[in-house]
Amino acid sequence: MFYQNRLLSHQLSQMGKDVRHVHVPRKRVTARSCLDEIILAMSAIRQASTTPLTLQRAQTDAILALLNLNSPVEPTITGKQGSGAKNTLPTGPPVWKILVLDQQTKDVLATVLRVQDIRDVGVTLHVQLHSTRPPLPDVPAVYFVAPTLANIRRIAEDLQKSLYESTYLNFVEPLPRALLEELASSSAQDGTGESISQLLDQYLSFIAPSPSLFSLLPPPLAQPGTSRPEVPADPRSTYHILNSPSTSDQQVEEEIERVTSGLFSAVVTMGHVPYIRAPRGNAAEMIAKRLDTKIRDALLTASRSTSSSSNLFAQDSTGLSNLQRPLLLILDRNVDLVSVLSHGWTYQALVSDCLDMKLNRVVVTSNDQPKREYDLDSNDFFWQRNAANPFPQVAEEIDIELNKYKQDAAEITRSTGVSNVNDISQLDLSTNAAHLKTAITQLPELTARKATLDTHMNIASALLEHIKSRGLDELFSLEEAIGKQSVASILETLRAPRTDGAFNAIDKLRLVLVFYLSSPDNAISREDINELEKELKAAGADVSAFDYVRRTREISRMTISTSAVSGSQTPNLGSVAGQGGELFKGFSALGNRLAGRLEGGALENLISGVKNFLPTNKLLPVTRLVEALMDSSSASNQSLQETDDYIFLDPRALRHAHAGLPGAAGSSGTTKGRRMAFAEGMVFMVGGAGYVEYGNLEEWANRTGKRVTYGGTDIVDPGGFVQTLQELGKTTA
Repeated sequence: MFYQNRLLSHQLSQMGKDVRHVHVPRKRVTARSCLDEIILAMSAIRQASTTPLTLQRAQTDAILALLNLNSPVEPTITGKQGSGAKNTLPTGPPVWKILVLDQQTKDVLATVLRVQDIRDVGVTLHVQLHSTRPPLPDVPAVYFVAPTLANIRRIAEDLQKSLYESTYLNFVEPLPRALLEELASSSAQDGTGESISQLLDQYLSFIAPSPSLFSLLPPPLAQPGTSRPEVPADPRSTYHILNSPSTSDQQVEEEIERVTSGLFSAVVTMGHVPYIRAPRGNAAEMIAKRLDTKIRDALLTASRSTSSSSNLFAQDSTGLSNLQRPLLLILDRNVDLVSVLSHGWTYQALVSDCLDMKLNRVVVTSNDQPKREYDLDSNDFFWQRNAANPFPQVAEEIDIELNKYKQDAAEITRSTGVSNVNDISQLDLSTNAAHLKTAITQLPELTARKATLDTHMNIASALLEHIKSRGLDELFSLEEAIGKQSVASILETLRAPRTDGAFNAIDKLRLVLVFYLSSPDNAISREDINELEKELKAAGADVSAFDYVRRTREISRMTISTSAVSGSQTPNLGSVAGQGGELFKGFSALGNRLAGRLEGGALENLISGVKNFLPTNKLLPVTRLVEALMDSSSASNQSLQETDDYIFLDPRALRHAHAGLPGAAGSSGTTKGRRMAFAEGMVFMVGGAGYVEYGNLEEWANRTGKRVTYGGTDIVDPGGFVQTLQELGKTTA
């Protein structure tokens, strides 16, 4: 999706220069082959029309069109190991070009595309905007950068030097008018306007690491050698900015505007105008109202324009669009702090908690081995299938996939007569032509599968080390039944010695925070709080985070729904918390076999003693709120009462059409709000999203047949969020 600026929108006529293409050998075409290709193409088109478009897929298509000089790309047949997403190719021969990025847009591309993907659309070289670059006067350049003053000045410098044949300028979010005028003035002064072939706003200022997960781009950092006092060297998180008493009104205003613009990009990329709901009286309401205004302005601009490119919501212009429009629920992070502090047990939650994970790249460090990095993207079939699964189930899937790989490798070695798949290159071509053809056809897929399994074996091994050393199994089981815990039992856990070593200070602090936030108001006495703080200090924990959460709850009475984590909804795990020894018999088996990698034995008996150690089927607070708004017939009365008072905004309605309706912005909210049923929705957390919450919401969506996209201002790991709370505690002390 893109939107064309007006000033400088005089698109210069394309230069009539020859474009060199790669010579493709012609192949013999028969009627049968043409018919087969038509059938495959029709099948792909039919599949594309019936498969719902995810946010990640929509962003990928938009980026590929951008790289193809803002021309559409067409789908191809999905690969065997893909995640179900379509591959894309240009509609015609590619125009060979150079791609110029900055750090922000590099992060956007890194999560959805590989080097081979951008080569397929004609990008032969990608470089950083603020690096030293040699001139390539016979090659067009595609710029994909953030709209900052430093970037605009560097682009003007490139134009003045005539580095490239022609320039296609694409900004990750709308270019402010002041910067647009700065570029226009520089181009006019230097006489370089004719070098600009396109100038477009691309609404892509978010990162989509998974099909249904996204986060906003952080504010751009100052480039070396540039003076930009308006951009801090180490920007604080949105949660810190919106909750710190030291934040000025101007900083809050700028952050609200930045978040609104980023969320608007995600909504535009999806292509549908949503109904907007948000609780009253916090940053979520402010962002909802500003987003409503932005969408209204975009719809008004499109209605006054004769150009189809100015319609940001072209997919939503059909007469039946009102029946298919999604829900957008904007929530403040303080609605539930437990989910971002608790210890998760799913694969992706453990990776986020225990390892360094950023932009789908996982860094594994250990004492006896060098640092290793792994990419977990949409082409990783194992990650796509198992990221949301409990860790014991993931270990079982590793066993299954490993056995399947061994069977396929054995079949190839049997048919070719070699003892190892690595010896296929030594086959006698004259006597094994048929077998060699089969082996060569299957070998690339088999090799890729081996590399993927090797990656997850190493990651699982690293997770096991953390689970054993930190006692994550015991912490998880305690937090699953946190409603049944008492101050005495928590203190006993903090004080009790462990054979593998004591819980670390941060994990103890997280346990206490989860217990405190899950307890009813005033259920914990001041004496008990002092005792908990004493134990935390003895363990070396910084209690500033505990002080901040306690003071904030006392002042604002955070909307923490305790019914989802206590009482009858919390299943009895029985003796699970006490069967750590039996549990780690299975884990030790996994660790021993992981050491042998793919050459080791099978992972049988891996789950012995841990099959009952699985997350319980309960709804976290955010999931309950989503259920109340998307499927009110299945929701609890408490959830309905909470959501009925949420503001209701419809950007397609007249501005004051809902002024007197319950649940609408500006209404009293004293009666029940407007209840509707939705098949599709987007949930946005102001202050940070978490993998535990994401997994719970995704599980509910899969069970009910709903389509839900989950995102936030950033994706926070528990340790990082505790650090943010500690900083806030010291600020407010």
